[in-house]
Amino acid sequence: MYVAIEGVDTAGKSTQIAKLKEKYPNAVFTLEPGGSILGEKVREILLQSELELSSRAEFLLFLSDRAEHIKQVIQPNLDQLIISDRSLISGIAYAKGIPMKENIDFNLFATGGIKPDIVILLELTYMELQKRLAQKKQDKIELRGIEYLLEIQKRMIEAGEKIGSKVFRIDATLDQEEIFSQIQNILKAH
Repeated sequence: MYVAIEGVDTAGKSTQIAKLKEKYPNAVFTLEPGGSILGEKVREILLQSELELSSRAEFLLFLSDRAEHIKQVIQPNLDQLIISDRSLISGIAYAKGIPMKENIDFNLFATGGIKPDIVILLELTYMELQKRLAQKKQDKIELRGIEYLLEIQKRMIEAGEKIGSKVFRIDATLDQEEIFSQIQNILKAH
């Protein structure tokens, strides 16, 4: 089963994935971008670099990483539990400048039609997102603002539904243990 943990930055994906690593030590854990050798370079370019890319160039970099990630990590392990920090859902959501249908088509081309069976979306409210962003140094994407990130969150839901993955939404303002309990219940049920 291929599971994607999704949510905008500061939603608590890393915290929940750390808990999942303890609970499911034999699962395959990965992330996008960065789950492949190419992905590490792409992640560095997109999040830390001073390089200013056009939205199409950024989109194509993500797609190239996604294709390699599927080939190197996801496809060889489809018979196991795979838990990914992000997936094509994020890719579709963040590429706002690309029409949704084309965006989905390009992403499914990059993945060879492979998509998460389950998407667990950690959702934040405006107030909670504002609070969490104020407590950290923001990367290039976070600096685009709260409204931008809330729009991305909305697009994640839409993308998951349109590609046919089962999308489970969890209130990310809940206690970490309650969120973890909900995630475990979803995984047990599927």
